[in-house]
Amino acid sequence: MKILLLAPEPFYLDRGTPIAVGLLLRALAERGDVVDVLTYHEGMEFTLPNVSLHRIPRMPWIRSIRPGLSLAKILCDIVLAFKALRFAVRGNYGCIHAVEESVFIALFLKCLFRIPYVYDMDSLLSRQIVDAYPRLKFMLPLLRGLERIAVRNADAVAPVCRQLADEIQKWTSARVCILQDISLLDINPDTEAIPIRDRLKIDGTVILYVGNLEFYQGIDLLLQSFAHIADSAPDSYLVIAGGDDKTIAAYKARSKTYNGGDRVHFIGPQPVRQLGGLLSQADILVSPRIRGNNTPMKIYSYLHSGRVILATALPTHTQVLDEEVSALADPDFVAFGEKMLELIDHPDLRLRLGEAARRKAEEEHSYSRLKQQIRSLYGWLDEHVSRKSLAASEAS
Repeated sequence: MKILLLAPEPFYLDRGTPIAVGLLLRALAERGDVVDVLTYHEGMEFTLPNVSLHRIPRMPWIRSIRPGLSLAKILCDIVLAFKALRFAVRGNYGCIHAVEESVFIALFLKCLFRIPYVYDMDSLLSRQIVDAYPRLKFMLPLLRGLERIAVRNADAVAPVCRQLADEIQKWTSARVCILQDISLLDINPDTEAIPIRDRLKIDGTVILYVGNLEFYQGIDLLLQSFAHIADSAPDSYLVIAGGDDKTIAAYKARSKTYNGGDRVHFIGPQPVRQLGGLLSQADILVSPRIRGNNTPMKIYSYLHSGRVILATALPTHTQVLDEEVSALADPDFVAFGEKMLELIDHPDLRLRLGEAARRKAEEEHSYSRLKQQIRSLYGWLDEHVSRKSLAASEAS
């Protein structure tokens, strides 16, 4: 099939959605599909057989585009929409695969050219916008209504997690196929990572967070939780990998005001290819996320690493994690801190949960499992497009 894939983000980058898009493209290329990818002007080069990358024109005043709603992203999406229109006019595509907010571009193109589309859904956009900008809460009914229109008109919807699937199932009769994220340790060689203990002169328990430092990730909760138990665990150290210069500087300054702040280290973003080596140096892996309904991509790599996971007991985590494979705590600094201290004091518990987590990742969250899901979705779509083409030709 010839596919137009809309990727409204910098591509390729070593972060959540671009990584997921890269895995999708790999599976489609292995299936033999021909894919034109329309994406932003930023990002690294990305090459696969039968996959062509097309960027919007470079805008020098727009740089380092972050996840989430922003004026820069809106401007890029407008330019992306015009580029998509030009491609749709001449492309003879079997379907459009629309990632996140580009679904509205796909909806417009379907109205014009009757091209079927798949909505690749990472989150409820309406909720994401209101969470980021609470003053827009009055617009939630309108935003939710627009989102429902996009879902109802999709030929298939590919949510990233079970909670999203359950939420949208009542909105549509379209095919719903969960394309769950996977462990990145399954697809990246375990190359040597920064030697945390030697570099930071750590001789004790390493508590590691990996990911961006956006508000919803709960970094404040993490810092407060560590401060709460710092005196009870004087040989413990908190290491935070990820973020940009601005967020790192802000949280570094904040950490200095907390108890135990001298044992909090920010090492910045690390290459995905070194993720396995990085995680293997930790004693405890943490995900203190406080908002969102999709499961953070890092959770699957955390599971696969065989290190114990401490996460907030919220649906964003509990749709994948349970107390058989992780430690879960309420999202307040006392509960999260006390659970952290329990893991520090009980290495046998860490070992048991870590081994169970690794088994779960190998059985349920591998690339081969994701590839099967994508093949199932696009196998159905092949038949769906053929039926629609046949019906259209008979009608004419």
